[in-house]
Amino acid sequence: MKKTLAILLAAILMLGCMSFASAEAKTYKVGVSIYQFDDNFMTLYRNEILDYFKTLETDEVKYDVTLVDGKNDMAEQTNQVNNFITQKMDVIILNLVQTSSADAVIDNIVAAGIPLVLINREPLAYDENNNAIDEGYEGILNNPQVCYVGADARQSGTYQGEMVAELENHGDINGDGVISYIMIEGDPENPDAQYRTQFSVKALTDAGYKVECLDDQVGNWAQAKGQELVANALSKFDRKIEVVFCNNDAMALGASAAITAAGRKVGEDIYLLGVDALEQAVQMVKDGEMTGTVLNDHIGQSHTAVDVAVKLLNGEEIQNYYWVNYVKVNKAYVDAQ
Repeated sequence: MKKTLAILLAAILMLGCMSFASAEAKTYKVGVSIYQFDDNFMTLYRNEILDYFKTLETDEVKYDVTLVDGKNDMAEQTNQVNNFITQKMDVIILNLVQTSSADAVIDNIVAAGIPLVLINREPLAYDENNNAIDEGYEGILNNPQVCYVGADARQSGTYQGEMVAELENHGDINGDGVISYIMIEGDPENPDAQYRTQFSVKALTDAGYKVECLDDQVGNWAQAKGQELVANALSKFDRKIEVVFCNNDAMALGASAAITAAGRKVGEDIYLLGVDALEQAVQMVKDGEMTGTVLNDHIGQSHTAVDVAVKLLNGEEIQNYYWVNYVKVNKAYVDAQ
């Protein structure tokens, strides 16, 4: 009798285990649109999103991630978002092509009842003259299904300026009491470009240094464009240029090639600053070929974005803003690593 009961119990347990094992995992559909796949930094970012989602999968939960290229075209990205809505994505992660178009895009996603995580490009509030102001964007504030994950671009610009101020000559190579610089901007519509441009110089003037802007051009984050613009500026202003500020490392890499071609040497007769801390740029800082860059933590940002997306999928409460700090990357920093 006892033997029969034991056999029956074992059979029941086995059937239960087989039933549990055969149960299908819950699969969440995740739509991710990146403003442009060609962007060096966003390539690291999007790859980390994919990899990190994989690490969070279990036997019970899977993530079906659809990742698309906005091609730096707002119309293209709008179509992608509309497709995500039609496909009934469970959550959307969005790196906007144009932050000025955030209203319509966010409204459409919210109206569809889909949680939204905005990344990398912060939508801003605007005044009556359409100037960006330092206030929370109403499309995010107090919206329990929408948030922004990113780093404060004001901090990255400030760090660029501080690294120049911390040099022995404070960037004033010719000793005339004025730091003469050129600025290579990213997309002027992007708040990151605006803030990095403004606050890199502000850090110097706040520290009491006089500055002179010799040239300010738009490179749209592109390495080739950065090289072209800096080559033109070097041809025009020659030794007057003491500091080259670039809103990102891709343009700084182009600037480096132009500086070398012009017979100039970083650290001796010119200084060069970037942002993102791409692997090549960090090595150049270590080798003395760049003055400094600023770590834009793609791992910290992408992991935070995914973690928040998972919270939204689980119905958990979220904050409207998540900030990831930048880090100064100068010679002292890389030598200490």
